[in-house]
Amino acid sequence: MSPNIHWKSLPGPQDIHRSELSNGITLLCRRNGASPSVVISGYLIAGSQFDPPEKAGLAYLTSLMLMRGTQKHSFQQIFDALESAGASLGFGASVHNVSFSGRSLAEDLPLLLDLTAECLFTPTFPLDQLERLRAQMMTGFAMREQDTEEMASMRFEEILFPDHPYGRAEDGYTETVRPLTQAELITFHQTHYGPKGMVIVVVGSIEPQQVAAMVEERFGTWQNPHQTAAAPFPPIHSLTTSTREHIAITGKIQSDLVMGCLGPHRKSPDYLAASLGNNILGQFGMMGRIGDVVREQAGLAYSASTSLNAWIAAGSWEVSAGVNPVNLDKAIDLIIVELRRFTSEQVTAEELADSQANYIGRLPLSLESNGGVAGALLNLERFQLGLDYYQRYPTLIQAVTRAEVLEAARRWLDADRLAIVSAGPARE
Repeated sequence: MSPNIHWKSLPGPQDIHRSELSNGITLLCRRNGASPSVVISGYLIAGSQFDPPEKAGLAYLTSLMLMRGTQKHSFQQIFDALESAGASLGFGASVHNVSFSGRSLAEDLPLLLDLTAECLFTPTFPLDQLERLRAQMMTGFAMREQDTEEMASMRFEEILFPDHPYGRAEDGYTETVRPLTQAELITFHQTHYGPKGMVIVVVGSIEPQQVAAMVEERFGTWQNPHQTAAAPFPPIHSLTTSTREHIAITGKIQSDLVMGCLGPHRKSPDYLAASLGNNILGQFGMMGRIGDVVREQAGLAYSASTSLNAWIAAGSWEVSAGVNPVNLDKAIDLIIVELRRFTSEQVTAEELADSQANYIGRLPLSLESNGGVAGALLNLERFQLGLDYYQRYPTLIQAVTRAEVLEAARRWLDADRLAIVSAGPARE
């Protein structure tokens, strides 16, 4: 543990003020007197998990329409109000949640809270704005179809999570978004937006007690007796054998490769061991072992790295590489060799120590801004980590052993059951 870092000064029970509004919304506040600004962030349970497969993108489009007009203000009026205060506000959707975030000077926090509540409670989904957004999304889909990295990644998730919300594009597809109607957006909002499961975070130059009163005034009376609870996700199973697909995209000269397996969910007991292992395998330094062997030594890829994505219900452990098409098979074979090595022997003591120091050292850096703290507090609540998690974090990281890293790798990385997807020029 670094002696120069005062861990008790990081967010913890002593300065994270957690409370519940009268309607059950969770509020977390932390004061930062060193900054004149304030950040609000939060989420509610209204993500793409509620989209029928034939209407994929409904939750995402609904979230983008929240600021496009309300019962009180037009899109231009909302934009002008934010701009005049030098403030910002935005909404988006993921599989589980609709999220929002905004920032302003502390004196403009009432405005930010007013507009957030207004957009969440009383959007009108004006038709002209709907068509404008839909056109933008259609352009985005067309661009995505020409993006080798995105197409490989999207197909990889479809293979890893078949018939599952994690396997569908959150923003949908051309054929599912084009027919969506204003009435369907209104119904989705009426059915899924409400206070149950909602979390609000406020960080900055504020007094938590005053913020609690302001948030209660604006959000505490919100009710929706029709709000639908999320259904349990369908079970997720590992692949029984490796599967290999290539997506041919005309006019491309480079291929992008994504390959991997299921990974731990965020609260899995071996998450930290897997995360440290992933850092060694394909992140630390010049993209870890994978980057060193595949890119630096063999020269088979322009880029090569790994990622561990841990969500609420499951996760993925992936290797990504940008490859000259003539080297594609060689790169895949070499990556598999490295995965087998990673699951057959312990990482070195030096590799683990370096990664542990990297994790511990970069945590305070991630919490230097109000936005970083707000995101950290949301994660505490989303994954139920405990208010003291960041103060316990160095001890948790240092407690991970080489044997635990190997055990996690063996549990999740199976070189005989990989989803392997590439996208690029047609293969000869």
